[in-house]
Amino acid sequence: MATVEDRKELIQEVLKAYPEKAQKRRSKHLNVKEEGASDCGVKSNKKSVPGVMTTRGCAYAGAKGVVWGPVKDMIHLSHGPVGCGYYSWSGRRNYYVGTTGVDTFGTMQFTSDFQERDIVFGGDKKLAKIIDELEELFPLSQGTTIESECPVGLIGDDIEAVARQKAKETGKPVVPVRCEGFRGVSQSLGHHIANDTVRDWVLPKADEYRKLPEGYEVGDYDVNIIGDYNIGGDAWPSRRLLEAIGLRVICQFSGDGTFNEVVMTPLAKMNLIHCYRSMNYICRFMEEKYGIGWMEYNFFGPTQIAKSLRKIAEQFDETIQAKAEAVIAENQKRMDAIVAKYRPRLEGKTVMMMVGGLRPRHVIPAFEDLGMNVIGTGYEFGHGDDYKRTADYVKEGTVIYDDVSGYEFEELAQQLQPDLIAAGIKEKYVFQKMALPFRQMHSWDYSGPYHGYEGFEVFARDMDLAINNPTWGLIKTPWAE
Repeated sequence: MATVEDRKELIQEVLKAYPEKAQKRRSKHLNVKEEGASDCGVKSNKKSVPGVMTTRGCAYAGAKGVVWGPVKDMIHLSHGPVGCGYYSWSGRRNYYVGTTGVDTFGTMQFTSDFQERDIVFGGDKKLAKIIDELEELFPLSQGTTIESECPVGLIGDDIEAVARQKAKETGKPVVPVRCEGFRGVSQSLGHHIANDTVRDWVLPKADEYRKLPEGYEVGDYDVNIIGDYNIGGDAWPSRRLLEAIGLRVICQFSGDGTFNEVVMTPLAKMNLIHCYRSMNYICRFMEEKYGIGWMEYNFFGPTQIAKSLRKIAEQFDETIQAKAEAVIAENQKRMDAIVAKYRPRLEGKTVMMMVGGLRPRHVIPAFEDLGMNVIGTGYEFGHGDDYKRTADYVKEGTVIYDDVSGYEFEELAQQLQPDLIAAGIKEKYVFQKMALPFRQMHSWDYSGPYHGYEGFEVFARDMDLAINNPTWGLIKTPWAE
């Protein structure tokens, strides 16, 4: 069995391919989890090494693709050349309910299609005209967000002035999001920028914008789901679980969420945050401004679902606590049956993960419920507090890699020889060509949901299908040659 020192030596061997300066720089981003360590011992949220292929996105991707884009009844305008909007068009499978093009717009792509003349003369007038056209074409939209792309920041267009003027004219929110792709080191800054626009442009006018349902009264059990983007329908089983224990969800921000739900958030008693990395900023602000507490939860796999339900219930009274225990007990038999079916087929299988957001740590217990071992994990754009939280999930000897390059990931996989790679679309075909079973963990490989009890059944089935597919017997891994 490989020791911590063995795996540290492996990391040094992988790094030898780099020039001395790059080797020194990247060595700070790779480590091995040691017993008793309070974090994973890696540097993070730093600029990627120039010339090294990274899996990161940009600030625009974080603001539009993650935070604002899933708000279904607003129009999200990609302000700049057509490419950014085109390549971020409906790529994350943020499911929603509504009539697309009438009262919901999630899978539509709106762009200002910047041309050379717009760079030379500015695009403010064009932006104003587009917002007028959008109001005429889609009168049921509940507002507009303007996600600025790189050229807009470089030429200095005043999108804030246009937003103020058009909000005044239309009577609807127009939110300028300064998320040019050159800002920051990854999409993480885009999350932060988008959170700040909620703080600065939406919540100050929440009372003005809010449309309370008929007969609505603030309740002691009102909560917000924050940072669940409903990928493959994930937020729906999560919401049903929370409602089953007696809580009332008044907002889903932002998967299958509406703008009105966003302005309902200050009325809740607690923010329940799924993706800590992308939305902790607004939760911290609401705690400071409105006194709303928040906590991170994890609904991947029955072990963590039970822990999270109990932790959530502890924030409320005995009624909620009793209902939580009842829900856990009610689903236990079904979960035991799923584990009994799939664990014998997956026991002892090893996994290497590399994803964004919360998944590099949150999904680990779901694998472990099936008897699988995660031997390597890392984030595309994690921060120090992400790696501290990850330390509670990983075992001694787990290889940790931050902003791993394509070369590093492939070399580590060849040496660690996992049974499954769980990463993103950029890595999928590389590893499949290496004869390695693969699951795309950004958008569940066109499957899902994976959250909640019903999601775990889908998760277990998909892992079994990936690893035990008989087609893998037709090709060999590089180390089997």
